[in-house]
Parts: sequence; structure tokens; C-alpha cells
Amino acid sequence: MKQIIQFLTGVTLALIISACGAKQPNITIDTGSSVPGTQVSKQGNSLMLLGKGIEVGHRLPTTALIDASTNKTIDLNNYKGTVLFLSIVPSINTKVCEAQTHLLGEEGDKMPSAIKRITISRDTPLVQDNFAEEAKLTDLQYLSDYKDGEFGLSTGLLVDGPRVLARSVILLDKQGIVQYIQVVPDITHLPDMERAFAKAIELNNMP
Repeated sequence: MKQIIQFLTGVTLALIISACGAKQPNITIDTGSSVPGTQVSKQGNSLMLLGKGIEVGHRLPTTALIDASTNKTIDLNNYKGTVLFLSIVPSINTKVCEAQTHLLGEEGDKMPSAIKRITISRDTPLVQDNFAEEAKLTDLQYLSDYKDGEFGLSTGLLVDGPRVLARSVILLDKQGIVQYIQVVPDITHLPDMERAFAKAIELNNMP
């Protein structure tokens, strides 16, 4: 019985971390970063990033995102006083994006509760809300950029062609200033979530 349980657990973990459509059993974690507004790649093919790239030390541009659970318009600049952990994914129902969001929801639980964890994608609010319920990750906030990709364009993270958001992590300090950016160079890879968690905790300890 113990061997069966271990086998089933292994299968479950493999499903969570397997890349969408990829044959490899594990997902590569990228430690490097592309510059917003330049380019990323997908399995060796270059993809341009549209819009003006954001930079560390600046505020996010004012944009309207839709909260998946309330359908209300959200401006991230209104969250001052709280460290924001923005996990940005191309499409939440693909395996790499699912793995990234599970890391945010499960491993991110180890961070102080004052840190606000947010997933942003261009999926519709309904798709995001359904994912949250099915994945049992309802303690995260899900924001949608589905209408016209305004958030993606204003941050330099809108991928030309598929018009999805580039896989990335952005951290804002309590004053609403961008203090950390990782744009994953290959969008089929995962960001370095552990490094981002550590940086978020550091920011949360600051006044």
C-alpha cells in the first residue's frame, strides 16, 4: 500500500510540474532575466515584447485590471503600504503556469501573510476564478488583463503574436516602487520563485 501511495504521489507531482506539451519530466528554472520591452523566447524562437519596459526604482503605470472574484477594476498603485508579489503568467491553465501558481500559493504560504500574492494573466476572470476553485488556491488574488492587454503594453510584457503576458515576477515595496523584476528568458521555463520569495520577505521587513 505504501508503495502505491508513493507512486501516486509521484505521478501527481509530475503532472503539476510538467511543461505544457513538453516531453521533459521537469521544468527548467531560469535564474536570468530578459529586459521588459525587448524579447523573450519559446524553445529557441524569439518573441518580441511590446510596450515600454518598466524599470526597478519606478512605479507601475496606472492600468485597469479586473479582479476575477469580484469583477471590479483594480489599480495596483492603490495597494501602497503592502509588499506586492506579482506572478505573471501567459495562460493559467497550461502546465508551467499552473506549476508557477501552485508555487505561489503553496510555497508562498511560508511568507508573512502581509505580503499580497497576486497572479496576473490575460485569461478571462471566469477562467481564473474556475482555476482558483479547482486548484484550491483561493487565497491568492487573480487579476485579468484580458480586455486589451493594457497592463502588458504599459509594462513591456505583452508578447507579440500570441498577445499573452511574458512569464515574470515583479515585486513592489510598501511605497509602490518596483524593487525586483525577473522576466523569464524562455517562457516555457519557471522563474526563480525561491529567490523572489526571499526578496519579498526582505522588502516586508523594511519600513
